[in-house]
Amino acid sequence: MENKDNTTTSFGTWDYVVFALMLVISAVIGVYYAIAKRREQTPMDFLVAGQSMTAVPVALSLTASFMSAITVLATPVEVYCNGAIYVLSCLGFVLMVAISSEIFLPIFYRLGLTSTYEYLELRFNKVVRLFGTVLFIVQTLVYTGVVIYAPALALNQVTGINLWGALISTGLVCTFYCTLGGFKAVVWTDVFQMSIMLAGFLAVIVQSVRLQGGVSVILNDSADGGRLNLWDFDPNPLRRHTFWTVIIGSTFVWTSMYSINQAQVQRYVSCKTLLHAKMALYINLVSLGTILLSSVFCGLCLYSFYKNCDPWTSKMVSAQDQLMPYLVMDILGDYPGIPGLFVAAAYSGTLSTVSSSVNSLAAVTIAELIGPYFSLSEQKLSWASKGLCVFYGVVCIGLAALASLMGGLLQTAISVVGTLNGPLLGLFSLGILFPSANSKGGLAGLVSGLVVSLWICVGAQIYHPLPENTRPLHLQTHGCSVTTDENDLMNWTSYSTLASYVTSAEQDKAVYRPLLADYWYSLSYMYFCPMGTLVCIVIGQIVSLFSGGRTLKLEPGLTLAKEDLTCYKIYKNLKRPQEMQTDLTWLRRKRNLAEPTLHFVMWSWIS
Repeated sequence: MENKDNTTTSFGTWDYVVFALMLVISAVIGVYYAIAKRREQTPMDFLVAGQSMTAVPVALSLTASFMSAITVLATPVEVYCNGAIYVLSCLGFVLMVAISSEIFLPIFYRLGLTSTYEYLELRFNKVVRLFGTVLFIVQTLVYTGVVIYAPALALNQVTGINLWGALISTGLVCTFYCTLGGFKAVVWTDVFQMSIMLAGFLAVIVQSVRLQGGVSVILNDSADGGRLNLWDFDPNPLRRHTFWTVIIGSTFVWTSMYSINQAQVQRYVSCKTLLHAKMALYINLVSLGTILLSSVFCGLCLYSFYKNCDPWTSKMVSAQDQLMPYLVMDILGDYPGIPGLFVAAAYSGTLSTVSSSVNSLAAVTIAELIGPYFSLSEQKLSWASKGLCVFYGVVCIGLAALASLMGGLLQTAISVVGTLNGPLLGLFSLGILFPSANSKGGLAGLVSGLVVSLWICVGAQIYHPLPENTRPLHLQTHGCSVTTDENDLMNWTSYSTLASYVTSAEQDKAVYRPLLADYWYSLSYMYFCPMGTLVCIVIGQIVSLFSGGRTLKLEPGLTLAKEDLTCYKIYKNLKRPQEMQTDLTWLRRKRNLAEPTLHFVMWSWIS
């Protein structure tokens, strides 16, 4: 399909009805839990659902928390511009789930922490705990502001939906159901919003396949355009996306999100048992993979439609993150309510991320900054939790307004926020995996990792990587009927979900590029997080060993033990029948027991 003009279909009445219905149902869930739990709700109920949640809703909530509107809008564009190699993140998901469930989850669940950062004081000291808390709050607020603003801007310019109306309504609805319903409302609205996200993707995929004549046509178009570039095994760390950068980078990035982030740990602790928490992670793996595969295939559909006429270079849209809404209005604009479903899907991602952020920020503030210093009753703590949800909701809306003034710094802000996860992952890994790590090593490692990751990130924003490292794929405009400036067609941006690198004629003609620009600053953005993690661990362990870490005495339960590992438990269970058989043989010879008595002994042992 090729577009003939710059016009786009505007939102209709039914589109607004579908979008409004999504907001209303989300709000109703909050009202329900506020009424159902109005008498017996304690601060523990409000913040972690009284540890009563089961695996399935928590799993869907885990997925929804970080599958924001950026996933709905930007991942297809990443595939459209740079190919489907990003789908290898699915392998990173598998490694992340194994690492999270085996190393981090047993520690946090055993300690029953409301705030992840309580662990840092138990393991190190108050200074390290405060440092980690501040990093989390800053990162979450900045990221949430961008998550609210970015999809609103993209959808406003394509569908005509009111920018500030969408910003304020989504922010207020999030704040409303978080404040009234607490953590249970957050989890169950996440479940509802996940279903809306999948429905939005499904609508685009089904219509695209129908119009293009089948899945094979879309795959053939993508292969011809070089979009099925999955098996690039180049080990060069400067290459933006290869098999290694995507798998290693996504493993570290998603582990930092799912293992130590307050929003996710809060969900693990809300489960009724450790088994339910682990099951939630593995079920979450299925939903994560489903969302990623859907968004990647939408990117292939996007390319199949516009392979001969790129809407961005032909000035049909003003930014690449508007391509998915543009496709939706192009192929589904004649179906009342369906464009509204896709917008609801994008905003469901925003709602789930914002609600998780608001609730986790309230939990951290109560546990880190209020609980330790003020003696408050449960009633006052409950009211403080609700008040903090309101406060952080308003702050996030305000930061979204501020983001509207940032212009080209939006992608820079997302990249900087991402670099904060690496050092924090390194700090928690240092505490859990290295018994000799002390508070001096922890603080030194965290600061070192933060400095290095920010150094690379900021340098990459100033000195963009060379085209031979980013290798953006060609976008065609020969099929367009609109007239555009030839110079405009040559100046296009290679967009990424996590970072945006601009390659322009001015950049290529730069007179001076320091040596670091073509090496250190050109490191793949997927390695920002691993770099911060590894620097934190190495520096932290070295400082610890030279400052008396080998004589450190720790409280039990703060580091990983072999009993925490599932493989060790499986080994013990496999070994147990052999031990039982040996002991029963010994009993028979020793006591000459009758067969029924032996069966009774075996049953008692198993029980």
